[in-house]
Amino acid sequence: MSKDGLCAIVTGSASGLGAATAAILAKGGARIVVNYSSSQKEAEQTADLCRTAGGEVVVVQGDVSRDEDCKRIVAAAEPWGHLDALINNAGITKHMPHDNLDGLSAEDFQRLFGVNTIGPFQMVRAARSLLEAGAKAAGRPSAVVNVSSVAGISGVGSSIAYAASKGALNTITFSLARALAPLIRVNTVCPGYIDTPWFTKGRGEAGARQVRDAVVAKVPLKVASTADDIAALVCFLATPQSSNMTGELVRMDAGLHLIT
Repeated sequence: MSKDGLCAIVTGSASGLGAATAAILAKGGARIVVNYSSSQKEAEQTADLCRTAGGEVVVVQGDVSRDEDCKRIVAAAEPWGHLDALINNAGITKHMPHDNLDGLSAEDFQRLFGVNTIGPFQMVRAARSLLEAGAKAAGRPSAVVNVSSVAGISGVGSSIAYAASKGALNTITFSLARALAPLIRVNTVCPGYIDTPWFTKGRGEAGARQVRDAVVAKVPLKVASTADDIAALVCFLATPQSSNMTGELVRMDAGLHLIT
């Protein structure tokens, strides 16, 4: 799929799914704002990968839970005059068994909602004018793609707070899709397990391997999705190939929902 000249912001793109998404866009000739919160070295590596692939890249530090940072991230795209896609990928969690209610504090909920739910809303608000300019220039809607989780649909996942934050993001998708049409369409990807360092950071190598093996044994397709697998879907929703889609939650979980 051609992305030549497409201008996009990918939040949380230092590693994992965000980095894979930026790389796919760059291979098609896109101009990309690579955003990171604390992993500058990884963000620069992503940027180098994108430049090698043929993309134009700007790297911007920013915590999407902070409205002023969201405005600064979007400002990096202003020299292009417009945006074609905003990909709200930045996300965090706290790994905590769901039956351990004492393991989550109000501050945990506030932090997870700040990044996972409020952050995407603030990014859309900050980018709205550039996205509308992109739609008018191209003669078709610009795209917002939120990265949520099956946790936001079924209440499973790394913690109750994480599942709740993603469930709220799913609802925001519907609200924004109505509010921003016809110039901006809003869709959300809800992945299941993704084989990235996410679980290693939360559970250690042995714990992450145990989770991966359990997922592969359980899901109907007997596979563990990679970052590239999910990134391909994200890029489809970010580009004109999906120009008639809005307000959709698209699940990619190797069939996990069929058995839970």
